[in-house]
Amino acid sequence: MTSSSPFSSKPGNAIAQWSKPSEDFDLRLKNTLSRLEQSIKTLNPIKQASSLGPEDIVITHLLETIGIAVPVFVLETGALHHQTIALLERLQAHTKMPLEIYRPKAERVIEFVKTKGQKSIYESIENRKSCCQIRKIEPLGRALNGQRAWITGLRREQSQTRSEVNFLDNSELSTKGYTKVNPLVEWSWGDVWNYIEKHSLDFNPLHDEFYPSIGCAPCTRAISLGEEFRAGRWWWEDENAKECGLHVKSPQQTSSSLA
Repeated sequence: MTSSSPFSSKPGNAIAQWSKPSEDFDLRLKNTLSRLEQSIKTLNPIKQASSLGPEDIVITHLLETIGIAVPVFVLETGALHHQTIALLERLQAHTKMPLEIYRPKAERVIEFVKTKGQKSIYESIENRKSCCQIRKIEPLGRALNGQRAWITGLRREQSQTRSEVNFLDNSELSTKGYTKVNPLVEWSWGDVWNYIEKHSLDFNPLHDEFYPSIGCAPCTRAISLGEEFRAGRWWWEDENAKECGLHVKSPQQTSSSLA
């Protein structure tokens, strides 16, 4: 969706650079809280998926504001940056929401490394997606078992492949049995950081070093001035391949009256 990067070449604190709310941010926030609360009540049981990125940190705080105890789960892939692990520990210590951590099955990780090698992810998309399947997709299935819906931090501004995301996405309803709720779909990057600043929320210090989107350490780098938001994710691959499988859009994607 975006053709240029919102990121400055100047070093410094992420909040100082990017906390720039939209003119109608207060209305966006009010509508987000209202629709999120309605979604939780109508789609229970529901969980929030948190990658510990800025959007997810904001959503967890929104859930605390609403005051409904929605479980928050984190996929601890075994390959996260040490800064991300440290943030997870702080979240465990301070969040008011029930927090669940899902890890890949150790035997599958070992078998992948034994047969393909840790660096094989750079050799083919197939190898990289196999790693994502083990470290993310399979644990996600366990996390969502028995749920009607899950809450994510997807925003239309993040990438071309996410430019048509709706507040409610029912594309997985017929195949997997749950709805995806995207409360920040209309928020800008500046809105996200304005909220973080306003509420003094904790965040990953890698964002101060030009990592707007942070995944596993081997698959994430900082971006440069002019690069798109997710350019640092799987940077050695074609732009159209840059999803791990958690948020692959179905051709049958549909929206609801809340979208």
